[in-house]
Amino acid sequence: MSARVKLTLSYAGFLMVAGVLLLATVWVFLLRYVPDQALLRPTGVDVPVDGVFPVRSELLRTFAPRAAGVLVFLLVFGLAGGWFLAGRMLAPLTRITDAARRAGAGSLAHRIRLRDRRDEFRELSDAFDAMLDQLEAHVAEQQRFAANASHELRTPLAISRTLLEVARKDPERGHDEVIERLHAANTRAIELTEALLVLGRGERGVLTRDSVDLSLVAEETAETLLPWAEQRRITLDVTGEAAPVAGDAELLGRMVTNLVQNAIVHNLPVDGTVTIRTGRDGTASVLRVANTGGPLPADVLPGLTEPFRRGTDRVRREEHAGAGLGLAIVQSIVRAHDGTLELAPGPAGGLVVTVRLPRG
Repeated sequence: MSARVKLTLSYAGFLMVAGVLLLATVWVFLLRYVPDQALLRPTGVDVPVDGVFPVRSELLRTFAPRAAGVLVFLLVFGLAGGWFLAGRMLAPLTRITDAARRAGAGSLAHRIRLRDRRDEFRELSDAFDAMLDQLEAHVAEQQRFAANASHELRTPLAISRTLLEVARKDPERGHDEVIERLHAANTRAIELTEALLVLGRGERGVLTRDSVDLSLVAEETAETLLPWAEQRRITLDVTGEAAPVAGDAELLGRMVTNLVQNAIVHNLPVDGTVTIRTGRDGTASVLRVANTGGPLPADVLPGLTEPFRRGTDRVRREEHAGAGLGLAIVQSIVRAHDGTLELAPGPAGGLVVTVRLPRG
């Protein structure tokens, strides 16, 4: 049975029970005290006898059919009224069901928007609308990500195919140059594929929880990237106290590496500086990476964490242009660890990235 039928039967049943209880009350407190037989017999007084006193059997014979009729009326009235009231109460549920069917069919643009109610159905519809908003944004982001990923992967593959066709049509062309360019294109495709895999792993939140100290990870990362920074005359300044977290050591290492690499690549001055600080703030461990550079507009910051977004106002070497996934990967790793990522322009220019993760 549907919910409306169940509610209708429930209303009618309660109404019938109330009617039976009312009749039982009449019997208990009224009819039971009426004598079964009584006849007025005046003695010693000449009073005419106009009739008999009402007796229980006569009252029951008269009252029972009418009581049965009232019960039938209550049953019909309860079923009709219950059906109407149940329909009015369940009308929002019908709209929610219709929205769920549309969402299941792939249409995420429909919203319920119950504005004329303030009850549990309103809370349910608002929660459902919020879920549809998130789903629509997530699907749009995934579609945009898939399109960008296809475009990025197609570029090195197209370069490789072009080089192979040139080498096949021109056998006398130097093979060393072709091999070198093929190697570069293949390396870029592999790096992009690995970045996409890390990004997908972070989005899924599949983690192995270990005890990791962000200060040690920052020192190891700075030591690894120091030769690369020295080639660009960038100074790496690593200081801070222990910052323990519980998380995936591999992903956390990738997060710190991406932040430091991004700070080095986008460091405009020739003698710039990348500052790496670790510490604790209440119940969170904090990692802060800042670099020197020109001022950043505030409206640019929200888009830096989107996949395949590259800064157009930065001077970078083409071989380190990247795929625009650095900060997107960082954000996915931070979310997978239940942390927060903050981007802010530096006081004297550049970018300050602050990561807060729950302490382990």
